[in-house]
Amino acid sequence: MIDLRQLQKRVYQNKVTKGFNITDIHMEFCYTYGELSEAFHAYAKKKDDLGEELADVAIYLLGLAEILDIDLEKEILAKIDKNEKRHYVQKDGITVKLEN
Repeated sequence: MIDLRQLQKRVYQNKVTKGFNITDIHMEFCYTYGELSEAFHAYAKKKDDLGEELADVAIYLLGLAEILDIDLEKEILAKIDKNEKRHYVQKDGITVKLEN
């Protein structure tokens, strides 16, 4: 299994080493959004680099999590557990979450 915490640190260290942004949080969100847009474009245009674009999204997200001192692995696992416990129904062809 991959240790996301270690990946976060590795991504952050690369940002520091290369002189990339590590202080402007708003800009990091914009970069992450931009990478997601590029991934969608690759998907929509059936380009060969979709996997690489999705990797860029993950890398920016890991870097942002490290900058914000968030253990993304812990948060992802907690959210997966939460999602698995939710219940949904189909209503008029739309999936609707039932309140817990």
